[in-house]
Amino acid sequence: MSAWPNPTPPGRWLPDPARQQRADYQVADLSNLPDDDSPRVELVDGALRVTPFPTLGHQDISGLLCTWLRCHAPSDIRATQAVAVELDDNTSRRPDVLLCRADVPSDRSTLRPSDVVLAVEIVSPGTRRIDRFAKPGEYAAAGIPFYWRIEQDPVHVYAYRIGDRVGPGGEGQYELVADGPDVIELAEPFDIKLPIAEITP
Repeated sequence: MSAWPNPTPPGRWLPDPARQQRADYQVADLSNLPDDDSPRVELVDGALRVTPFPTLGHQDISGLLCTWLRCHAPSDIRATQAVAVELDDNTSRRPDVLLCRADVPSDRSTLRPSDVVLAVEIVSPGTRRIDRFAKPGEYAAAGIPFYWRIEQDPVHVYAYRIGDRVGPGGEGQYELVADGPDVIELAEPFDIKLPIAEITP
């Protein structure tokens, strides 16, 4: 079953309106997205959601952080950017930066929550509510142990880990373990001393 109907002039691809209304898309449908002319999308509770294209500043922070993590992470984990994570059968997100297990095959285009050690979102004006509330709840419920939220102007990192509190459905919830405008020091997921200036464009 195709995730997209046939294009109509001027050739803009759109999700099937009936399926969108029913919210019955599955993660498997994402493999049917067209390679050309399709917007950036995430799958949220069975509906395809267009995500805004990132700004240069957002991408600068993402690239600097990914490079820093690659230089400092231990050999059993690897840093990457914007790889899809299948949180459940009908939800898939693309963290801006993430750490995953180094033994995940390089030809994988999607990850399972058990592959992911850290998910990072860089907050933009159009994604504030999603990055501050929706995504951390989804990542925690899926069992991703660590989450960072990075605010811009000025750059400020908030680091979370799954704590002892549980949500109404028994899912884990994040607790703030460190934040700062100058340096972040953490013992998990590895010994980290990250000067914020090194990820500030």
